[in-house]
Amino acid sequence: MSLHRLNHVTIGVPDVAGTAAYYAEFGLDPTDTASFATVDGGEQLRIVPAPTRRLVELSVGADDADDLDRVASRLRALDLRVEQTEESVTAEEPIAGFRAVVQVAPRIEQEETPATPYNGPGRLERTEPRAPGIVREGPVRPRKLGHVVMGTVDLDATRRFFTDGLGFKVSDNIVGHGSFLRCSTDHHNVLVLAAPANFLHHTSWQVEDVDEIGRGAMRMLDEHPERHVWGLGRHYAGSNFFWYLKDPAGNFSEYYSDMDCVVEDQLWTPEDLEGARGLYSWGPPPPPSFLLPEDVAAHMSGAHSAS
Repeated sequence: MSLHRLNHVTIGVPDVAGTAAYYAEFGLDPTDTASFATVDGGEQLRIVPAPTRRLVELSVGADDADDLDRVASRLRALDLRVEQTEESVTAEEPIAGFRAVVQVAPRIEQEETPATPYNGPGRLERTEPRAPGIVREGPVRPRKLGHVVMGTVDLDATRRFFTDGLGFKVSDNIVGHGSFLRCSTDHHNVLVLAAPANFLHHTSWQVEDVDEIGRGAMRMLDEHPERHVWGLGRHYAGSNFFWYLKDPAGNFSEYYSDMDCVVEDQLWTPEDLEGARGLYSWGPPPPPSFLLPEDVAAHMSGAHSAS
């Protein structure tokens, strides 16, 4: 696979300062007033002014110039306008209108983190009196940007942009509703969803384990219960633990851990998921506002504004 990572995502919001303050509290490391880095991925979030919240740009990492040539050729075969330099290929997604940039970038190399010891029946991995998740202190620090989820009014066209154009692979489908797509060994790096309006559904950020999901979410909800969206739970597609929160602009942000990896393509068969399995394995039922955020109607009418 010539593509190997998400480099960064750029989101547009009406209130840059307020949204930036949220992501600093979320645990991302500010590199300037509106850009943020993860521990392992470098600068991976940029926030820019926009009249309504929206996905502005998604950058994907490739290995070398030959990869860029292949991507440019595929995009041109879709009759899309392509800008190509020695370091990047840029095209506009034809439905939702965000920029997709494929850039030569180093692969994310994550140092192996010792597995969190959990005791079980007949298995004592942890002999200290208290679990690590109980005694940890300090803020949760996301390790990398895992995936981006977007709604589109033309699912087939947006999915074709990613698969036929950029070279993403299909991991699983939600029958009639969306597709999980990957550009790395993670189960998915993009999820495209059929929707009545084009909008950014959420960004997702990897943390060490389920305890860090709980610690991060609880800190974000302290004094801000209105930020809660959905969690704690575990997805079926990707298998990851999750907890979703909402930023001041209305974008969802997810802490996740323990996602499936597709290391050998031939060993993975995409499933067509139906019903609740397309959403989760266990956890509280998803609220209606997760499936269709409350401001999507405003997106449709053009009346959306900062909340």
